Amino acid sequence: MPSMFPVLDMPQRLLMGAGPCNVHPRVLRAMACDVIGQMDPEMTACMDETAELYRQVFCTKNRHTLLVDGTARAAIEAALVSLVTPGMKVLVLRIGRFGLLLTEIVERAGGIVCPVDVPWGEVVQVENVKAAIEEHEPSLLVTVHGDTSTTTAQPLQAIGELCKEHGILFYVDATATLGGMPLLVDAWNIDVATGGLQKCLGGPPGSAPITMSERAVKAIMARRHDEAGIRGTAPQGDGPVIRSNYFDLAMIINYWSAERINHHTEATSMLYAAREAAQIALEEGLDARFLRHRKAGAAVAAGIRAMGLEVYGDDALRMSNVTGVWVPEGCDANRVRTLLRTEFEIEIVSSFGPLTGKIWRIGAMGVNAAKHKILLTLAAFEAVLAGENVPVVRGAGIDAARAAWEAQQ
Repeated sequence: MPSMFPVLDMPQRLLMGAGPCNVHPRVLRAMACDVIGQMDPEMTACMDETAELYRQVFCTKNRHTLLVDGTARAAIEAALVSLVTPGMKVLVLRIGRFGLLLTEIVERAGGIVCPVDVPWGEVVQVENVKAAIEEHEPSLLVTVHGDTSTTTAQPLQAIGELCKEHGILFYVDATATLGGMPLLVDAWNIDVATGGLQKCLGGPPGSAPITMSERAVKAIMARRHDEAGIRGTAPQGDGPVIRSNYFDLAMIINYWSAERINHHTEATSMLYAAREAAQIALEEGLDARFLRHRKAGAAVAAGIRAMGLEVYGDDALRMSNVTGVWVPEGCDANRVRTLLRTEFEIEIVSSFGPLTGKIWRIGAMGVNAAKHKILLTLAAFEAVLAGENVPVVRGAGIDAARAAWEAQQ
C-alpha cells in the first residue's frame, strides 16, 4: 500500500530569524547516536558530563545544573512552578512579550504578580527595581535577560546585588542569550537561570538547561513530596505541594542526582544534542563566542543602516544576536518575508504585540553568527526590497557590514 505522504524532505533554509537557528552539524551527528537505557552507566555518565559542561556555560559552580526535557519554556515553567507558592509576591520585570509570559506562569502557579513595566524597546533601570522591591517586599524577582520581541537585553548584575541584599530569590530566563552573551550566574547572584538550545547554542529545540543555587534548591525542597504524596496521602515538607509532576524540580533534581530516583524517561537524543552543543561552545571559548555574536549584531545593524533603513531600538540596549528593522512606510512586510523565503530560502521574522508588522527581526546566532551568512542575508534582503520599490542604497549594506564585522574587538 502506498504511503499517504511523500518521504519527509524539509527545505535547507537559512534561519536568520529570532530562533531557532540552523543546527550545528556536530549536534545533528550526535543525535544520530544509538538510544540506550536511561539507567545504563554509559547514559548516566553522559548526564553527569552534560551537567559539568553546563556549569561552565552558565559560569557557575552550582551542583544542581541539569536539563529539563522540553523546549526552553519547559525549564521556565519548571523553575516558576517549583519556586512560586500560592500567595507569594513576585516582582516581574517586563521589557517585552516574554516578560508577559513570566507573568502568566507566575499567576497560574498562584503567585501575586508585582509588575515593573517599561515601554517596549527599553529596559528597567536599577533605581526602579530598588523602588519596587521596597514597595512590594517580594520573595522572588523574575526577568528575561534578552527579550527577542523587542531585541533588548536587561542588565542583570546590579539587580542581582539588590536581590542578595534584600534576601530575594532571583530567576533569569536566558533562553535567547545563553552561549551568545555573557551570563555570569555566580558573579551576578542569580539563583536560577534557564536556557534553550535553539538560539545561540546552535542546537534544536527540545532540551532546556537549568542551573540552581543551593538557596533556590532549599526553597524548592521545602515543598518536596515523595511517592506517598503523589498517591494522595499527606505531602512531605513544610510548604504546599508543587502543582506539576513533570515540572517538579525537586523530583528532577533527584533524578539527576547520584540516587537516580526515576522520574521520567530521559530524552536521550536531546541529551546528546545538549552535550554536544555545550562542548562546541566551550571548545570555541565563551569570550570568543561572545565576540563572534557581537560582530554579527554589529554587522547586521551597520548593513541595515547603510542600505538606508532604520534600526529599531537603542544600540546600547540591543541584544548581540537579534536586530530589529523598522518596516518602511508603504512596504508590505509579510510579502518581503515571503519573497526572502521562496526566492532565497532565507527566513526572517516579524514581532509581537505593538510591534506586529512594524519591524522585521533579523537574527544571527549560533552557527549563523557568521560573516558570510550575514552578507548573504543582507544581499537578498536588499534585492527583495529593491524589487518592491523600496528605496535602498544598492551595495552599501554589504560594504558596511564587512567593515563593521572587522571593527568589533
